[in-house]
Amino acid sequence: MSNQNQLSRSLGLRLVIVVVVAHIIGSGVYKKVAPMTDVLNSSGWVLLCWLLGGIISLFGALCNAEVAGLLANTGGEYVYYQKIYNKFFAFIFGWSLFAVIQTASISALAYITAQSLNSIIHIPPILSSWSDINLLGVFYPFRDFNIKLPAILIILILVWINSRGLKLGTGVSSAILVMVLSGILLIIGFGLSSSHSDLSQAFQLKTADASTVSFSAVFTAMLAAFWGYQGWAAVGYIGGEIKEANRIIPKGIALGVVVVIILYLLVNTTYLSLMSVHEIEAINRSGSQIAAVEAVRVFWGNSGVIFISVLIALTTLGCNNVTVLTSARIYYAMAKEGLFFSKVAKLNKKNVPANAMLFQGIWACMLVLSGNFDQLTDMIIFAIFIYYGATTLGVFILRRKMPDAYRPYKVWGYPIVPSIVVLFSAVLFINTIYSRPREAVIGIVLMLTGIPLYLYFNSKLKKTSLV
Repeated sequence: MSNQNQLSRSLGLRLVIVVVVAHIIGSGVYKKVAPMTDVLNSSGWVLLCWLLGGIISLFGALCNAEVAGLLANTGGEYVYYQKIYNKFFAFIFGWSLFAVIQTASISALAYITAQSLNSIIHIPPILSSWSDINLLGVFYPFRDFNIKLPAILIILILVWINSRGLKLGTGVSSAILVMVLSGILLIIGFGLSSSHSDLSQAFQLKTADASTVSFSAVFTAMLAAFWGYQGWAAVGYIGGEIKEANRIIPKGIALGVVVVIILYLLVNTTYLSLMSVHEIEAINRSGSQIAAVEAVRVFWGNSGVIFISVLIALTTLGCNNVTVLTSARIYYAMAKEGLFFSKVAKLNKKNVPANAMLFQGIWACMLVLSGNFDQLTDMIIFAIFIYYGATTLGVFILRRKMPDAYRPYKVWGYPIVPSIVVLFSAVLFINTIYSRPREAVIGIVLMLTGIPLYLYFNSKLKKTSLV
């Protein structure tokens, strides 16, 4: 019986770094340079925003590492918030992951994988006569159904793979990550050494139209960059399956984020050295092209397009695989405490929360039908930064609440570094409401639907305790 109710601690530092890096490197490394360039109109400012986004992400990761080192357990921030704040706030976080943050990530990644597959092997139109069917004039579930249907199938396949055991899930992620890193390094090497590459163009801080880069434009561009960096905190969700979690999680998070920052700066420098600002802006406005694909076309021609399309499909598949794997542990932790559907608290014969993965997968499939890629990703980043700020604020709170507790890691630069992250999270939250009101409102509404659910689950708990 115990084998059926307890997660197994089997992951070491190497696989923790794999989980961190694989969870971060997704579609952002290929797609987000275009919307950032369109907003900023300057290649140099794009690179600065990638660097600043990386630094803020690293600061957030270091703050998270202190909290994780102190409180490491399956459930990540869901467990942390119960200690830092209260059960209600922890539930709203867990529900936000289910309603929008993690499930929308799974949806967006599956959508990009399907798009990449479509560019390799053309998928004919499916149910095109239903494309104008809509909900409230906003959601068109059957539009681009030839992309959405494969995306749904990808999600279901990943759910099945990860329900077969933790080792299989992380093994798949490790194999894919090796291929992805090799492919990106090839692009950097051949791209920067190409005769078409112009590094001075990549570092140009002046805007293409001689305009001024505004404060709001920088934050809007960073909203796109943060999608590229999003995911480093997810390793905390599997804290109960990591050996010496309090020591290994802080190391794994910090090392993983540093690797990604260096890689992103190099690969985005490559794109910007191969194409002008105007060319990248045109790609963004076309809506049908990916900047990375067009950059590789410059020095490798049509054969390069096939190469990078395969690479994008592999990258997003690998990122999605680890997202499916880690996220379900949150809902499992909630259900174990009676704050989610009871079936989600059960482990299968492989000691993994298969029911939690299935619930997550079904909702992610629904989100695939609901929106487009950029709408989903802006909504995710808006929501996640509320909680990045909350976790970082927890560093201050826990140092007051638990001053004598053993901390395997203490955040560098305290209190300045945590203060920067909290302030930045607040500014990003406000700027998104101003610059992306639709995505912000949808994200807030989905998060707030957790309030009646908390009242329902909590009332069931009280009745059970009275019996």
